[in-house]
Amino acid sequence: MQTFLEETLSKIKNKYEDLSSLTFILPSKRACGFLLNLIKQKTNHTVFAPKIISIEEFIEEISGLQIINSTELLFKSYNIYLNTATDLEKDSFDVYLTWANTLLNDFSEIDRHLIPPKPFFTYLSDIQDINHWYVQEEKTALVENYLKFWNSLFEFYKSLKIDLLKNNQAYQGLVYREAAENIEHYKLNHGNKQHVFIGFNALNKAEQTIFQELLESENTSIYWDLDQYFYSNKKHSASYFVRDYFSNWQSLENKTPETVANNYKNEKKITIIEAQKNIGQVKYIAEKLSKSTNEVLNKTAIVLADENLLHPLLQSLPENIQNVNITMGVSLKSFPLVVFFNQLLTLHFHSGTSFYYKQVLAILNHPVASKLLKDNTEIIKNISKDNLTHITLLNLLEFSDDADKEVVEYLFSDWKEKSTNAIKVCQTILLKLKENKTSNIIEKVVIYQLHQSFNSIENLNTKFEYLKSIKTVHSLFTEDIAMATINFKGDAYNGLQIMGVLESRVLDFENVLITSVNEGVFPSGKSNNSFITYDLKQQYKLPTYTEKDAIYTYHFYRLLHRAKNITLLYNNFSDGLSTGEKSRFISQIEYEKLPKHTILKNIISPEVSVIHSKLKSVTKTDEVISRIKEIANNGFSPSALTSYMRNPMDFYYKKILRIKEAEEVEETVAANTLGTIVHDTLEAFYKPLEGAFLTIETLEKMKTSIASEVNNQFINSFLGGDYSKGKNLIIFEVAKRFVENFINFEISELKKGNEIKILQIESNLNVHLNISELDFPVKIHGKVDRVDEFNGTLRVIDYKSGRVDQSNLNIVNWEDVTTDYKYSKIIQVLAYALMIYDYKSFENAEAGIISFKNLNNGFLNFAKKEKPGKSPRNVIITKDVLDEYTIQLKKLIIEICNKEVPFTEKEV
Repeated sequence: MQTFLEETLSKIKNKYEDLSSLTFILPSKRACGFLLNLIKQKTNHTVFAPKIISIEEFIEEISGLQIINSTELLFKSYNIYLNTATDLEKDSFDVYLTWANTLLNDFSEIDRHLIPPKPFFTYLSDIQDINHWYVQEEKTALVENYLKFWNSLFEFYKSLKIDLLKNNQAYQGLVYREAAENIEHYKLNHGNKQHVFIGFNALNKAEQTIFQELLESENTSIYWDLDQYFYSNKKHSASYFVRDYFSNWQSLENKTPETVANNYKNEKKITIIEAQKNIGQVKYIAEKLSKSTNEVLNKTAIVLADENLLHPLLQSLPENIQNVNITMGVSLKSFPLVVFFNQLLTLHFHSGTSFYYKQVLAILNHPVASKLLKDNTEIIKNISKDNLTHITLLNLLEFSDDADKEVVEYLFSDWKEKSTNAIKVCQTILLKLKENKTSNIIEKVVIYQLHQSFNSIENLNTKFEYLKSIKTVHSLFTEDIAMATINFKGDAYNGLQIMGVLESRVLDFENVLITSVNEGVFPSGKSNNSFITYDLKQQYKLPTYTEKDAIYTYHFYRLLHRAKNITLLYNNFSDGLSTGEKSRFISQIEYEKLPKHTILKNIISPEVSVIHSKLKSVTKTDEVISRIKEIANNGFSPSALTSYMRNPMDFYYKKILRIKEAEEVEETVAANTLGTIVHDTLEAFYKPLEGAFLTIETLEKMKTSIASEVNNQFINSFLGGDYSKGKNLIIFEVAKRFVENFINFEISELKKGNEIKILQIESNLNVHLNISELDFPVKIHGKVDRVDEFNGTLRVIDYKSGRVDQSNLNIVNWEDVTTDYKYSKIIQVLAYALMIYDYKSFENAEAGIISFKNLNNGFLNFAKKEKPGKSPRNVIITKDVLDEYTIQLKKLIIEICNKEVPFTEKEV
């Protein structure tokens, strides 16, 4: 395969004897490097190399100007904005940053296309005046100020241009305008110099002016990277721009383009891959590369239409890849250190006297924090332990090790006194990270880049002093980092090539894999981040989305000109803004299907295999049995027994291994905390009434103290939590309502003539079980919420803040009570009844639950039924009932203690 550069160089050698006298201008620096390498390969003796430069370098050379740094441009332009002579109310620097880049990009666009500024801005302000018409004769202050802004744009533009040129600086568009205006002067000084332009397509107006002026001198050549198939098709947008130049440029009149090849119609194998998500594309490429030889890899390029795929692609490269060249840099914003500083700056511009715990934990849990702090885990543990949702610097210092206090002060002290403090602190943190010996080479490079960024912001602020807030520092930092990249070093001309779309200009490869060939990505679709309206762009012949689509079309088809094996991958997954729609380019290839093109289609998706997970099983060792004996001696609680019924592995983890759930900050009151608060409130109300009959007067008096008592219990149980607003305030009101509804329920029972005598409240009880099969003592223990007498009948009551129905307390077969988890409520209430019977025997009693979410059904009592359905219910608990229950309870405990029965996981 002969590449475009090889073909072009061959023609240039036939035309010019001495290449060293030529100036080659190409679209990119990468293309320049490839051309120089090709000249070296094709030269068999020592010669002087020609001048080879990119178009941007050439434009800067003609203009004699230096392109200003984008961050510096923001500061300088704001200074001009403030000094523009107008009675317009000026925005702060913070607000200015939100719209300045859009406006400055518009200025650049206007200059690149040589638009006369004064009539253009007058037209634009007139459009805005029409768009914001008003019914009243008098304009409102808001409309007046809005229109003043648009009327002031020309003065702003003119003043900025004068100031920049005075310092020999310019933004990109202004460099192009100045170059176009200086081209005559350049020709006078370099009239005999021979210029060769290679591989251009879409030119802005300034570039067109420069090209045409140089073509008139007749010592300039242009070599277009075109294919006859597209150039001869006047409807195809791949050659839209070049056809326009040959139609309208006087210097190209009656001429045909040089180097119009006819490669696209040649044999090609085009594989279209429909992949699930972006990672599916990456994994397919990795698999394809793993089967390729070094010879094939040297002729292969992966073109990433979505450059976000670079990192996952690099992580997926197979082991057979020996040489790889990556033309694009990795964006700095994706590195952990940058994320850390983003979080840190965000924390400070949102904070008051305290910090929100999630932001603090995000910083403390970040990998960078582990390099700065010797023991960040202790701080995190204490935040969770004290349940702090809003944390002060004093809290953090109190939780910190002495060795970490200095760094904690740097991270969490008040930066708001002066925005420059933020920069100083960030620089200090970077220096500390630099001193850390565990940092790898890439981390050190990122540290250096960040230091440069903060230094740049600090230097500009020293000159202009516009940084009034942390938010401004964060905005500038984000702006600066968004454009910064870390470049890879590699063999630029051998091995697998990984590049972006623009880096592929003028380069050809036999095997091409293009990712993300989706609508909205390649081509990018309509986007209008501009103050210039569509009709105004049309009026002044500025590029619209139509021209941008033509640019994408050219780049796409140019990659296919000489390629033999083409793989087009697209993501078929619809997610958020991504529609999962294949690009129109793929549809066009499928529709055209040239005779020598073989098109293959394939849908790839992850292989779905059913994994039959084995249920875990743990044998009972001597150590486990020893722990079970310890539990038995101290007493099995009803909840421990029900956890075993639900899943023996839960019992093993919680009771045998004593593994606790990680303590976390409880920002919103959890269901179990709500239950504790309601239980403790009722205990505080009813404990003093033990041994007494309830009266309506006593209960009515209780109601007056509900709010204060619930508040006290919130303070005790919801440590450090804020329940003055939001969800927690609603839960606080729910707790009050639960207590109030329960007391009202008790009052209604008394009004019906019932008598209620409180016997015990929150009593700790236990009972010893004689199990002949076991050679060690066994005890059951628990805390009974309430024991009372209702019209002389003993009742054992368990409170539940969740919903419980009567069906949860009915049983037909005693054998089911310890084998089916749905009877767990029966296990609990009968265990309490058994303990009460052991404490003081009774002839008969009732045991059940009062559910605060099902209070209308009152006391839900345990009942033994003869058969399912609506058969009679026996709610009376006698010694016989407890004996039947005890038999089943012993069976359950024997199973737990049996060494031969492993703890086996249940599917829950």
